Amino acid sequence: MAGVNCPREWSEWVDWLAAGLHGRNRWRLAVVMFGMLLAGGRRTVTSWLRAAAVGDHFSGYYYFIGSVGRNTSEIAWRLLVLIIRRLPLQQRVLLVIDDSPTKRYGPKVQGADIHHNPTPGPADQTYLYGHIWVTASIALRHAAWGTISLPLWGLLYVRRRTIDSLPKDYGWLFRTKLQLAVVQLHLLAACLLAAGKNAWVVVDGAYAKRPFLRPAMAAGVVVISRLRKDAALRDVPPPPKQRRRGRPRKYGQHKISLAKRAAHRRGWNKVECHVYGKTITKTYKTFLATYVPVGGVIRVVIVQEPDGCQYFFATDPGLTAAEIIEAFADRSSIEQNFHDVKEVEGAGQQQLRDIWANVGAFNLNLWIHTLVELWAWHRPKEEICDRSDSPWDDPTRRPSHADRRKALRRWILQNELSTLTSAAPLPRKILHLVHHLIQLAT
Repeated sequence: MAGVNCPREWSEWVDWLAAGLHGRNRWRLAVVMFGMLLAGGRRTVTSWLRAAAVGDHFSGYYYFIGSVGRNTSEIAWRLLVLIIRRLPLQQRVLLVIDDSPTKRYGPKVQGADIHHNPTPGPADQTYLYGHIWVTASIALRHAAWGTISLPLWGLLYVRRRTIDSLPKDYGWLFRTKLQLAVVQLHLLAACLLAAGKNAWVVVDGAYAKRPFLRPAMAAGVVVISRLRKDAALRDVPPPPKQRRRGRPRKYGQHKISLAKRAAHRRGWNKVECHVYGKTITKTYKTFLATYVPVGGVIRVVIVQEPDGCQYFFATDPGLTAAEIIEAFADRSSIEQNFHDVKEVEGAGQQQLRDIWANVGAFNLNLWIHTLVELWAWHRPKEEICDRSDSPWDDPTRRPSHADRRKALRRWILQNELSTLTSAAPLPRKILHLVHHLIQLAT
């Protein structure tokens, strides 16, 4: 790494994140993240350290990744503060929480177990052996590239039966996925509320349960999620006509059937929504209902789709149908996160056995993904990617995360070349050859 100059803002961001670590080894974070950026092939920790040219001092970095895993909450908080300062956020900030697995291989991998495979495919298995990560991201609207999620924090879900195999001095406690999501939400929402923002969180229907909904609402967060077709809904009770003893009724006396509401021909409205990068017209119904897991009134939205109706709800009854539809559509950006973190950054490829080292490695992949997106956020498309050498490609397609990562690597290599040429000019043929090699390397 000696003599290699990263972008000035990149170095400042990494130093800000490293301040959350112990002063004795925080300097290693910049070395590891630089190696992650330039590493090629299979993204093992060895490839990181080889790209960073740490030489014979490699052993300390393996222990350092474990210490990063023990301090992920502090660095995640600092990363969110960095995003708030760096990007112009709206008054309403949308958080997205979901879980995703990473496959592991080999014996004695701490915390790994057999889990359901969310994307088995036609030739894959129903179950997989690996880790499950509950991940929190912040979804933001880019002026030209649509909704982009920036991953912040990943927590490892370990099954209760697997905890017995962990060392006792680790002090690992069993927590469900819903409890892990609450831990993330409390920290991130407190940071947003302190910055004067309104925190919304959108989750899939598996998280729309009382252990998550009640703590989220108590923290002042609006929850938007999918609603089960057979959800036990009731109407809103009428206000009491006169003061009576006891608490007023919280839930209505009449049950609401979502299937019957969706089958009724009347009551449908149309609204224009910006979903998946396009402005389209949605046909919907909306009404208020009471829901026991929430403990009060919710806003329900039924949306007509070609393959059937979709059901959504928000814990804030004052939201409009368009806001709920657009927020849930933005949830798909975290699925793109999972793809990019695994396929581009190589999450899950690190051959580590210690559970804290696995936590540290996964979060390092999340954070470098976010820093790359921050670096490319305000840059024009022409600077990020050039598709002139690919005439078969769509020139209007937005740059992918891989394009942004390659652009940052090109900037570093070209900056090194300009440093060399400023000291001693090189022949034009040599410069053309070097530029061609840079294109091949990135």
